[in-house]
Amino acid sequence: MQRSDILALDGGGTKTLLLRVRRDASIAERRIAGGSNPFDVPEWRDVLTALMDGQDANCVSAAFGMAGYGESRRLTQEVGAHIGALCSAPHVICNDVDMACRGAFLGEAGILLLSGTGSMAWGRDGRGETCRAGGWGSLFGDEGSAYWIGREALSLFSRHLDGRLPGGTGYCRDFARLREWPEDPARWGAALQDWYAGLDEPRPVVAALARDVGALAGSGCDVSLAILHRAADHLARHVEALRHRLGDENLAWSYAGGTMRSLVLRDAIARRCGPARAPALPPIGGAVMAAAEHAGWQIDAEFIGRLARALEEAGLT
Repeated sequence: MQRSDILALDGGGTKTLLLRVRRDASIAERRIAGGSNPFDVPEWRDVLTALMDGQDANCVSAAFGMAGYGESRRLTQEVGAHIGALCSAPHVICNDVDMACRGAFLGEAGILLLSGTGSMAWGRDGRGETCRAGGWGSLFGDEGSAYWIGREALSLFSRHLDGRLPGGTGYCRDFARLREWPEDPARWGAALQDWYAGLDEPRPVVAALARDVGALAGSGCDVSLAILHRAADHLARHVEALRHRLGDENLAWSYAGGTMRSLVLRDAIARRCGPARAPALPPIGGAVMAAAEHAGWQIDAEFIGRLARALEEAGLT
């Protein structure tokens, strides 16, 4: 069978998305699996191997946006070697936030602010120079990420629960309700400990709590709103730092990651950094562009338009 399609992969901390795309920018196949960040997903090789099963034979070119790529020499080498063994076609591997920035600004200048399981910003100026801020991982970084928000929510719940912080009864009640814990406040402590004891991979599970925080903030919960406003302050510093380093205090910013679906969060960042520019393409779109470019395909406005429609119809925007 003659190779004809390109492959695009967006590998994050919580999920990994693989698309096989035809030359007309239509989607031939979509596969989704769990996270593949080699920093905190021990089975990342298995995730990539399963997604690539049967894909290599029809692949003319591929692009892999991998979380953590380029940040650790050892892991970068391991990721490169494993992908090289899976994909015999010409391919390129980049940091997933670099790919997201390419998609958001179609390769032009701008800052992509990502807040998903982790947090990081990637900037590109008009000369093509790039730099990053954040992305240091959950041990001493990832401020404003979904994991950071979830951990803050748990910390406040426990401190309100045992009286180290006054008040918070309404927040604790609503948080417990969303977790489907008992209605009796006297049983919340045990429910929290049982939940904690049952965690196999804490980071993605704690990050998923950010959705609950967003839901409570949307209903007017002061505690949840305060968490999101603190997250916004941390994330805004990413944008400000890159604007300073790239020498353009007005450089446009855009966003990616599940946490950034929160209008409360985006509006709070915008109050410091100005209005965000909606991403032209989602992160996987940046990987498609990179693979198409590597294959020598023409990437013009028509191709981008067809790709944007295909991604929207697939529910990937």
